[in-house]
Amino acid sequence: MASKSVPPTTARVGRVRLRRAAIMAGPAAAAAAVLVVLTAQGAIAAQFSISGIPFTVTAKQLQGNGFEQYGGLDNMADGSPNAGDTGGQEVVVVSAIKDATLTDLCQSVNLGGINMVIRAGTGSTPVSAHDLVTDSSVISGDAGFKNIEIGGDASTFTKGDSKGPSGDFGQQADTVTIDNLRQTNYATTAATFKLPGLHLSFKNNGC
Repeated sequence: MASKSVPPTTARVGRVRLRRAAIMAGPAAAAAAVLVVLTAQGAIAAQFSISGIPFTVTAKQLQGNGFEQYGGLDNMADGSPNAGDTGGQEVVVVSAIKDATLTDLCQSVNLGGINMVIRAGTGSTPVSAHDLVTDSSVISGDAGFKNIEIGGDASTFTKGDSKGPSGDFGQQADTVTIDNLRQTNYATTAATFKLPGLHLSFKNNGC
């Protein structure tokens, strides 16, 4: 009898077992580091192998100075069980912001039956980041830009500290504001990332 095929999304989530979540529940600081990757370089996620499991980021408002955006390609580790039929690669939009603040930040990842949720910046002090770079498959919200340039070569950008490959189509602006931000991300990097009021928990629902 032929085996029944399993949809790629179901297979990907199914491989992450509940006992994995229990292991991660131990050191909260380590778990936070998994969700919010803190690196000394504001660069695209190709600098490390992504897990291939997307995570959700929301914020009431994002404000940024020095905005750049262009296409990118993220790679999973060789033989990753999350590769499915992607060949171990994910096409992403790279958004780089020199200095950013985020109000009411929520970040969550589905671990297979339970969501690990991080909240920060819910009080009077917002989350702040320097050389923030996100690799996203979906971005939504109400956006506004100051002095935007659309269609430039990403390798020539000067508004922030990140550059894309030569010939890549992109856009850059002096400032960006996004209300009701929602992203599906595969990676986040920042030179510095300050999360006032950080709270990590496990919930049935994500952000």
